[in-house]
Amino acid sequence: MASEWMLIHGGTVVRGDGSPPEATAVLVHGDRIAAVGEGATADAVPRGEPLKRLDATGRTVMPGLIDAHCHMTYGESLTSEEIDLYTSVESRTLIAAWNMQKVLRAGVTAISQPGGSFYIGVGLREGVRAGIVNGPRMWTAGRYITTSNGLSDPYPEAVGVPESGLGVLANTLAEMREQVRLQVKNGVDFIKLADSPYGQWQAFSDDELKSITDLTHQLRRKITIHARGSDEVRASVRAGVDWIMHGNHMSDDVIDELAASRIPLVPTLLLIANLADFAHVCGVPPRLRDGCRRVMEQSAPVLHKAHEAGVVFVAGTDSGFGVTPYGEWHARELQLLVEYAGLSPLEAITAGTKAAAPMAGLEGEAGELAPGMLADLIVVHGDPVADIGVLTDKRNIETVVLGGRVVEFPAELDAVHHTNESARTYSRRILTYRDVEESRGASEDRGTGDLPWTRQEGRELASELRAQEMGARIVAPG
Repeated sequence: MASEWMLIHGGTVVRGDGSPPEATAVLVHGDRIAAVGEGATADAVPRGEPLKRLDATGRTVMPGLIDAHCHMTYGESLTSEEIDLYTSVESRTLIAAWNMQKVLRAGVTAISQPGGSFYIGVGLREGVRAGIVNGPRMWTAGRYITTSNGLSDPYPEAVGVPESGLGVLANTLAEMREQVRLQVKNGVDFIKLADSPYGQWQAFSDDELKSITDLTHQLRRKITIHARGSDEVRASVRAGVDWIMHGNHMSDDVIDELAASRIPLVPTLLLIANLADFAHVCGVPPRLRDGCRRVMEQSAPVLHKAHEAGVVFVAGTDSGFGVTPYGEWHARELQLLVEYAGLSPLEAITAGTKAAAPMAGLEGEAGELAPGMLADLIVVHGDPVADIGVLTDKRNIETVVLGGRVVEFPAELDAVHHTNESARTYSRRILTYRDVEESRGASEDRGTGDLPWTRQEGRELASELRAQEMGARIVAPG
């Protein structure tokens, strides 16, 4: 059987390694890149073997994006309870499989999932490898390992940490190490630890972090941690974790330690930024909105210092929430790294390609356009080096190539949202007699007949009902 070749010509190539763009071609053979620049011509194809040509004139050719922080089991949830409680494992798996192709459609050809429900991520990873699931390449953790003072034990003690939740509670070193062994047995690629939610304190002791990290490495796996505060970042660096997520609050000496260690930092700004910037669009509660704005303001000088100190930056998004839905906002993280950390557009592209490859198990395999690398690339309408924002509009992602294959997507993909089952809401406010009386008098001003809500509240309610309807389509029998 003849080998398959593809010549992508006429475009501007951004290699992903930080080198400047160049007007040249890319030659693909099978699932690998055969040549970039010199040697990337039709003459390099053996006589008689089929050659497909892809005209990229006026376009940018670059590596597919790699999202180092993408939660496929969150199901675009609006509340923590929707993430943790309601939807069955079977339905979550089907929803996640559908949403994988949305991520790929946005030009993200590989993801790292730092935690999710059950071992759904392991199944998704294998489904992509087997060609069952149309989605990006994937590396995954299991449930977050947390303490009672960590991110993943948010409910009252009477509720505890549910089996369907994102976290698994481990308050002793023996329990923590047992979880590492069980998760490795069940096929995870790396371990996710969840320290304090906002960096208020260090939820794992130094000795616990070191012991967990050593065991994980002994079992030939990687380990990462949710660490927003200075103390837990320092402890994680000294424990030797493989990468750190967030780092919003770091002292100068901790920044220096992190830079010297060469442990990558995945700031994961998108979730906080969307909550802060678009609260008026999606109904974010004012207290949460204001808190997120403060976090972004406080993070900027810290991240700028980290960049100046030489910290390795990697792009990750926290996609999976209702405010960070699949396939919509992945590339905004690159914009945020430019704005809040001082990276250049080329540096931001590297953070979202080559530098992110290790978190997806693809170091030396993807994230860069070079001979021998996997042919995972995108053709973009526009120049992301001049305007990094062009990547955010997925309409500019004109072609997605995964393993040398041009990917096709369902026509209805962007219009359909399959989500986790919505929270059981009885009403959106306390209903009093006076409310009803006042609403009757104000109905003309409100413009919604006799309904006791404003136009904006009506739009939010309609959006929630649509989300519930989409969820029902997935979970309903038959």
